[in-house]
Amino acid sequence: MSIYKTPLYLCIFILFLGCKSSSSEDKPEVVIVVEPPVETPVELPKQDISCLGLAKLNFGNATATNELTDYVASRVIDGSFLPESRWSSLETDQHLILTLADFSLVKGISISWLNNDQRSYSYDIEVSKDNETWTSVVANQMTDSSTTRSQFVEIPEHSSQYIKIIPKGSNIDNTNNIVEVEAFGCLADVSSSIELTDWYLSIPVDEATNTKAESIYESRLNNDYFNAQFFFLNTDGGLVFRAPIEGAKTSTNTKYTRTELREMLRRGNTNINVQGVNKNNWVFSSAPDNDLDAAGGVDGELIAELAVNHVTETGDKSQVGRVIIGQIHANNDEPIRVYYRKLPQNNKGSIYLAHEIEGGDDIYYELIGNRSQSATNPENGITLNERFGYQIKVVGNSLTLTIIREGQADVSQTVDMTNSGYDQGGQYMYFKAGVYNQNNTGDVKDYVQATFYKITNSHTGYQTE
Repeated sequence: MSIYKTPLYLCIFILFLGCKSSSSEDKPEVVIVVEPPVETPVELPKQDISCLGLAKLNFGNATATNELTDYVASRVIDGSFLPESRWSSLETDQHLILTLADFSLVKGISISWLNNDQRSYSYDIEVSKDNETWTSVVANQMTDSSTTRSQFVEIPEHSSQYIKIIPKGSNIDNTNNIVEVEAFGCLADVSSSIELTDWYLSIPVDEATNTKAESIYESRLNNDYFNAQFFFLNTDGGLVFRAPIEGAKTSTNTKYTRTELREMLRRGNTNINVQGVNKNNWVFSSAPDNDLDAAGGVDGELIAELAVNHVTETGDKSQVGRVIIGQIHANNDEPIRVYYRKLPQNNKGSIYLAHEIEGGDDIYYELIGNRSQSATNPENGITLNERFGYQIKVVGNSLTLTIIREGQADVSQTVDMTNSGYDQGGQYMYFKAGVYNQNNTGDVKDYVQATFYKITNSHTGYQTE
């Protein structure tokens, strides 16, 4: 700011200040404040990004050139795959513009279309750095009407802030209905810190036939395996597990879908069988000596850090909101299943465990809140997207689950398994971690999801090299 003084015969007093002019006659002095010109900042062109990894990117907002009152553009980025949560347009030559939360290197787009198995939609995709100059990355793409699932399309890599989706109607009419859009790419190099060498992954669909659950074994899983529907990274390196109500099961005895890791102590050595008391599995130290010698490890500890992102909101009251986030599985039964449950009317969820007697019934223990289908909001409950940890530890016939939260006291429950039947010969164990949906009565597009930031497993005598 600059200040200039000018003598005038007629003047204005500012702040009651006065002065003498060069003449003999007293004249007031005017103080004039001159503001410097305001410079308009020049925005430099955004520089292209170079990064490794394929993670789910976050959106800031969504707009459309045309939308129906109940089916607005923002619904395609709300995290819901339910059909009522969609963008709809009855007119042609319309488009969506999705703004990414961060300038990103975009590598792929996943789109969930309404009733995709009943019609084939056509669409284009363009990307832009500035919402003015657009680059075509997908042209005249047709959806696959053999599946109801989201469809992922890999695109030429482009550094972008904006994504434009231009639907062109379907083989039936000009109506456009998009339920959800997800973008994948990176802001910087991204990878998970979770070692997957001694795990395999179950997903609720066969990627070749879409008819049965598929197992992604150790070598393939550890080679940056990616599935846009069920298993992917987020931008902070967390591993995201998602399991919808609709999907293939791992066996005829299983009622529910899962995207879940299964412990594999053999670490890719396919000469060792998956099942049995062998070097792929472990036993309790209360097991017979022969089993102790044959097993890949004795006793065990599983430590996980995670956030539950979504639970089911539809279906029978006895099932809604339930998900299993960790287990010990034996031959046929589960010494422990760790549940998170959040009811639709509550903003916090509960934690409880089930201990299954070998060949018998389940015994439930509540650690945070309770498991009732009419439970009130648990005072010390865990919200969606809140990070917490759990530790499952077994020593002999003693099993302990501990819930760990920053700034709060640990909560633990110990189960005495002396009479549970797992110390008899032939009983082998393995940890499981991920999401095991416990709802098969809701909308088929409803789902559970959790992001894991840490999964470590250890056993006495287990050789990791």
